[in-house]
Amino acid sequence: MLSLQGAQMLQKLENSLRKSLPASLKEMTDDLDHYTNTYQIYSKDPKNCLEFLGSPEVINWKQHLQIQSSHASLNEVIQNLAAIKSFKAKQTECILYMAPETARKLAPSLLDTKNLSSTGGRPKVINQELFKLSSLDVTHAALVNKFWLFGGNERSQRLIERCIRAFPSYCLLGPEGNPVSWGLMDQTGEIRMAGTLPEYREQGLVSHVVYSQTQDLDKLGFPIYSHTDKSNKAMQNMSHTLNHIIMPCTWNQWNCVPL
Repeated sequence: MLSLQGAQMLQKLENSLRKSLPASLKEMTDDLDHYTNTYQIYSKDPKNCLEFLGSPEVINWKQHLQIQSSHASLNEVIQNLAAIKSFKAKQTECILYMAPETARKLAPSLLDTKNLSSTGGRPKVINQELFKLSSLDVTHAALVNKFWLFGGNERSQRLIERCIRAFPSYCLLGPEGNPVSWGLMDQTGEIRMAGTLPEYREQGLVSHVVYSQTQDLDKLGFPIYSHTDKSNKAMQNMSHTLNHIIMPCTWNQWNCVPL
């Protein structure tokens, strides 16, 4: 395997890959699409990576973009960069969860049996005559987009369509054969965009979807994690029911827009 080192060599690789991209992927190079222009940042010293992140060879600050990280302390660095590079950065901080199956393998010290749900990590039983477990079709993207907290626009729908095409998705079909509850996976491998139609809420349907999703993805070797808005008590309750573990760090996202 060739080890790539240095910005010049990485730039040559990027140029080569761009020439080989099919037309369907080239549309993903939209400077205004922060869903596509996404960076995941992890550092042993997040407070001292201003120089690294400020390099145009690392991040194109002229784009609309988003940064995701488990380091809330990056906010100071990003806000300093915002003043230097002339962009506006809005931070969103959410609760980060890990499934118990993943914690047993990667972080067993986080398992605390005293705080586990009395349900044994299983959702309550649903009427399987009325609700059938299935997967999403790309035509369902508009429905998911409508109820996604970070979505509701044309670019977010394109992301959802790509996620449905490329990654495992799960849903429950209602009596009329249409999705009433669902869960997806995004390009980072995270369980995201879970939701339920308002008229079907408080029946434990999304718990059933996410539980099925977790069991299948764990068998495939995926680490199972997700995040939930601090005000979303319904999804927090679901995570507690399934014995998902609150991580000591948080899930953070910065939406950055050039001024």
